[in-house]
Amino acid sequence: MTPLANPPTVIVLASGRGERFVAAGGSGSKLRAPLAGKPVLERTLDAVRASGLPWHVEDAGHPGMGDSIAAAVRATAGAAGWLILPGDLPLVLPQTMRAVAAALAGGVQAAQPSYQGERGHPVGFAASCQAALAALEGNFGAAPVLRALRAMDSVADLALDDAGVVTDIDTPEALARAEALWRAREAAGAQRAG
Repeated sequence: MTPLANPPTVIVLASGRGERFVAAGGSGSKLRAPLAGKPVLERTLDAVRASGLPWHVEDAGHPGMGDSIAAAVRATAGAAGWLILPGDLPLVLPQTMRAVAAALAGGVQAAQPSYQGERGHPVGFAASCQAALAALEGNFGAAPVLRALRAMDSVADLALDDAGVVTDIDTPEALARAEALWRAREAAGAQRAG
């Protein structure tokens, strides 16, 4: 894939407290939980780095996801757009991030990947969404902005073959499923290489 001339910035959200993970029996932060020998957040950042896109980690401990997104957008105000990626989605493929970025370069206001009909992350937003994103607060993330853009038919939906867009780590069971998917991908990659 050809590099984009002015790519959007990936915002990795790492401020959450992971209360559902602990309530479901997990211990400690889900972002520090081991996934194939590395913390979940490090696996997410590995994929972000491999995408070749600029990135920013927002981990200041904001009260809600909306507050985290707003702070990150303000911190990267000169960006050509943003891909919002929760830190607990460690299996998102680098090419998925590049596909969302490319869709934004095509002139839409937002782009959202899906896997087998289920919408996921990262959700991409054009630079024109800066004011709306920077004003977010509370626990709903960028959902209100995305809903408004959908109402104006300004969102590109990308059906991709990447289970990582919907594989978040909210419970210990979800972590176990992510580990199994990771191992299956590794085995498939080794077969292709061999």
